[in-house]
Amino acid sequence: MKQYLLAVHDDPDAALPPPEVIQETYADVEKVNQQLRASGAWVFAGGLTDASDATVVRAEKGQVMLTDGPYVESKEHIGGFWVIKARDLDEALDWAGKAAAACRGPVEVRPFQDDPEV
Repeated sequence: MKQYLLAVHDDPDAALPPPEVIQETYADVEKVNQQLRASGAWVFAGGLTDASDATVVRAEKGQVMLTDGPYVESKEHIGGFWVIKARDLDEALDWAGKAAAACRGPVEVRPFQDDPEV
């Protein structure tokens, strides 16, 4: 089985939904999490703090440099993610559809690189 990243994108400038919608979203995400666990597709998942909390670390000319804030200045940032196992891209996309419905937002699907043959 291949691993896939399901990245949830947030727009920090968007208005927050009402508290009851936020609670429904959390409940719907937990339902997807339970389905992933029950199917054996679950690897790991987590929500992230705001992109403004990020620190970018660069190594250049033997020096380590730190920069506050996100790596990319963008309207949207990754707000959370799942790492799942799926037979193929179609199965990963099916899970992403469930995740997008639960999160009420876009979910990007990216496969992990295959381990090189040893």
